[in-house]
Amino acid sequence: MTRALLWREIAETLSAEIGRGHFARGTKLPTEAELAARFAVNRHTVRHALADLAARGLVNARRGAGVFVTGQPTLYPLGRRVRFHQAVQAAGQVPSREFTRIETRPAEPHETAALALPEAALVHVVEGVSLADATPLAAFRSVFPAARFPDLPAQLAATGSVTAALAQAGVADYTRAATRLTAKAAKPMLALRLRIAEGAPVLRSEAVNVDPAGQPVEYGVTWFAGDRVTLTVDGTGLPESH
Repeated sequence: MTRALLWREIAETLSAEIGRGHFARGTKLPTEAELAARFAVNRHTVRHALADLAARGLVNARRGAGVFVTGQPTLYPLGRRVRFHQAVQAAGQVPSREFTRIETRPAEPHETAALALPEAALVHVVEGVSLADATPLAAFRSVFPAARFPDLPAQLAATGSVTAALAQAGVADYTRAATRLTAKAAKPMLALRLRIAEGAPVLRSEAVNVDPAGQPVEYGVTWFAGDRVTLTVDGTGLPESH
């Protein structure tokens, strides 16, 4: 096995152990010498693996003190009423969102199908990044019917929250009607937005949210950083199988 493959395998092993709770947040990892002995490699290889974990936001090196675990995957439920802020707060973290794009344009065919709209209807497109403790968890693209929600762009900019903006637009409650999950590898632009390595694993979620009358109000695609989130589903939130 080449040295490059060795450090990657060590990084993935330690990442998985952090995810399974072997090393809790705030605890110190074994020293470079101890890890080198465990994996039968030199310290340079271990150092490369630890640098990769630091780039993912999982560990932080403190000069003279060692390497400490700074993050563990956030538990994120995929139920019928998924609210980003509530899910992150329940995990003991501070949620935030950054919008990078809010614009109105003609809908693409798959968007009109998802939102039950006529051909060439206008939609509001919102893109951004969802964060927990200032670390990106996911990049998202949400699409809303513009005719029904003419003021939604301004409401989103003012509230910073999809739930609050929809409430102002008259939708006090909405639920997830369908979800599809797919494993992907991060392309360069997505990796940059999530602050992860190009080719790192991501989970792509495609969902449709509906109002109490069953009318679609949002079609969304979310790309979750694979190392930073654990998606959980209950009986009401199981993804469709096709």
